[in-house]
Formats: sequence, C-alpha cells, structure tokens
Amino acid sequence: MRREGTPLSATSVSKVLREAGLPRLPRRTDPSVGPETAPLADRREFSLEPGRFRTGFGGLFLFVPFLAQLPLERLFERLPGSARIPARCAMLSMLALKLHGIGRPPRIMPEAFDRGLALFSGLNAFPKRSTLTEYTCRVDPRDIPGLMSGWFDATRDLPRGDSIDLDFHTIPGDRALVEKHSKRCRHQKGILARDADARVFCYANAKVRKEDQNHEILRFVEYWKERHGAFPKELVFDSRLTTQAVLGQLDAMGIRFLTLRRRSAKMVQALGAVPANEWKRVRLSNVGRIYRNPRVFDQRIALNGYPGEIRQLAIADLGHEEPTLLLTNQMEEPIAPLIDRYARRMVIENAIAEAIEFFHMDALSAAVPMKIDVDLQLTLMAGTLYRLFAMRVGNGYEKAKAATLFRNFVGAVAQIEIADGIQVRFGRRANNPLLLNANFGKETWTVPWLADRTLSFVFD
Repeated sequence: MRREGTPLSATSVSKVLREAGLPRLPRRTDPSVGPETAPLADRREFSLEPGRFRTGFGGLFLFVPFLAQLPLERLFERLPGSARIPARCAMLSMLALKLHGIGRPPRIMPEAFDRGLALFSGLNAFPKRSTLTEYTCRVDPRDIPGLMSGWFDATRDLPRGDSIDLDFHTIPGDRALVEKHSKRCRHQKGILARDADARVFCYANAKVRKEDQNHEILRFVEYWKERHGAFPKELVFDSRLTTQAVLGQLDAMGIRFLTLRRRSAKMVQALGAVPANEWKRVRLSNVGRIYRNPRVFDQRIALNGYPGEIRQLAIADLGHEEPTLLLTNQMEEPIAPLIDRYARRMVIENAIAEAIEFFHMDALSAAVPMKIDVDLQLTLMAGTLYRLFAMRVGNGYEKAKAATLFRNFVGAVAQIEIADGIQVRFGRRANNPLLLNANFGKETWTVPWLADRTLSFVFD
C-alpha cells in the first residue's frame, strides 16, 4: 500500500491487521533499538581504568597544563557541590563548553557521550543540560566577586598593562532561564574591564543597577587597588559610563582618563565658528588611511561638577559629519597618541562581540542557559586561559582571537590512552610544530582532579 502511495501510520497498520483478523505486531525487544541512555554524572563512579578511546574534544586538554597550576579546589570551595558532582567538576564541565567554542547550538546532549569531555571534567559522564543550568541557579551571586578576585590573583603570570578599557554591555536578565522569548527584554547592564595590553577581561559585574551605574567605575578602581596595591594608571571609556563629577574624583586620585563627550547642537555651532587657522593637522597611525590626517582643535574648558579645567580635543575629518569630542586630564600629552589610544578602545567592542559569539555569553540562546553571574565569570576564565595559551604558543598568536586559536589548535580530535599516566595523541596537523616548539610534547603535568595522574602529549 505504501508503494502505491497510500500513507500509513502505525495506527493505520494496526487497523489493517485487526480488520484482517491478524494479531498485533509484537513489541520490539531488541535493546539496541531506540535512543541510547546517557549515564548519570557521578564523581564516585569516576575511574581511570587502563584503556584507549577517541575523543572529539582532544584540544581541551591543551588547557589542562594551565588549570593544573591553579588552586581550583580553593577557588571553588565556597561554591555549591555534592558527592555526585563536586563544585570543581561542575565548574570544569561548564568551562569545557566555553573553551571548546561550541557557540549556541540548539542541542548539546549528543556531545555528552564523548568520554574525553567527561574526563576533562573529572567525571564518569558529562552532566546533563538541566543539571548544569540548575547548578548555576544554586550559586550565590555574593560568592562571584570572591571567585573573580581569586582567579585574578591565581593568574598573575599573565602580564598586566597600565591602561584599561571599560565599557557597558547590555545582557539579558535572569528571566531568560524561564522565558524563551525574552530577547526583547535586554534590560540589564554589565560592566566589563579589559586590559588593553594583555587583551583579557580583568573585571566584570553583571548586577549593575541603573541608579548605581555612574559610580561603578569607582568600584572597579577600588577593586584594582585591592589587587595591585595602586590605582590603575589610565582608564579609557565612553560618555555613557559615568558623570563629570566622577571624572573629578578620578583626577583627584591621580588616574589619567580619556573619554568621549556627547555632542550637542550648541557645541557643534560653537566649533563651526572657530577660525580655520586654530585647527591643527595631526597624523594618526591606528586608523584607516583615508582618515589618517584629521584636523584637531585643542582647548581647555570648564565642566559643571568638574573642579578646575579639563582638556577637550575636537576632531574633524575623522569620518563623521560632526566633530568627535574627547575629554582628558592629560594636559601635556601630544594630540596624536591620545587619539590613537582612544581608537584602540574601540577594539573592546570586538572583544565583547567575540565573547558573545565564541564564548556564547548570552543566557537567552546558549545551549546551556546559565545565570548571568556564572556565565560572565566563566567567560572571564575562558578568555584568560586562551590568552595564557596564546602567550605560550607565541609566533604571532599572542594577540590572536580565541576563534583563530580554536580553529588552529583547540578544535582537534585526539586519541587518549590511560595507563600509569594519561597520554593525549594528536594526529597530523599543520600547526603541530608550533605546539612542539612551545614544549607541549616534552613536559608532563600532574593533574589533581584526575587522581594526580600525569598528563602528556604526543604529536604524530
């Protein structure tokens, strides 16, 4: 009947059999038929029995040498955990998803059967999607700042620069965990601070209230002083971040700043009346060739709420119809380096975009919805690990994006052999010589959450 084009469902087949006086078809008894049931994640069932298996997450183990040097047990000691899934294993499971750059696929459970993913987390099986989401809801938001500070202190091998870029990013609220269509409700702001030299996020706060957002920059300054013993030397941000009164407080602390000023029709009209001979041509190095020689009007002005004078740079011929206005307390700094420095700040927009696209820092559409605080902290941790990996590889990769590092190194299939130690064997790849040159194939590392077994790499 199907060959003749008659559509038949299971119900129709049963009806045809019944009308023909035949018994119902027996139930399928073959256990191989049907979906495979994933085992429950349980640390107590974790074992390192000798064996060999293939994993699609082999590149994740390239981050183990850096994680093995960090006091993860102490870092995660205040986070919730259980006998089945301790805090360290839960955080490593979510960090694995961040590091592997899965992005925002509609499903993640097909990946949960990969033994390499479970081994990286120190579990017998990878946790279910609902388990990870529930775990992030159990984390007390008040414990996140301590975790961020501890992570910052534990990764001091990463060089710190003198100049910090700051920016706001609108992120979804916690309702994203239950509302599937809250894309329109991007009502909550998070502040991100990024080291301009190391190119790594060093501070984040996802719980910035509207009435407190103007003073959040002062909280970052205090946080930086607590970690380093001194205020940051330079802050670069746009006009939305704070107020003119707070600029005066930054100046009193001896902190150099560079910020964009909002234009008004009155300001534009006043600049239009400035004689042409008072505008000065400067040559820039970090902008496109067309806008490399803008005109600049340098002046000292007074602002409401700001004590004393402040320096304002009006920049024309920079690709906008109206002049761009920059405010700074660096009175004697040459003009061109200041403009070049603010142009570099725009890179933080690209870094935020990368955090959203690669690290899926978006609780609305990620495969594993997470509470914002945990999601943002995991993004900071994943970004730091990629920077540490890039610094070790070198050869021009120090400033490469995480997506480039993933494509060239991390997204690799490997053969894992467990014996006295754990050996990760990679197949032939064009960039293996760079990993060998970085001594990934010569050193061994003791991994605490893998029963203190040693980890080594082999490159074919």
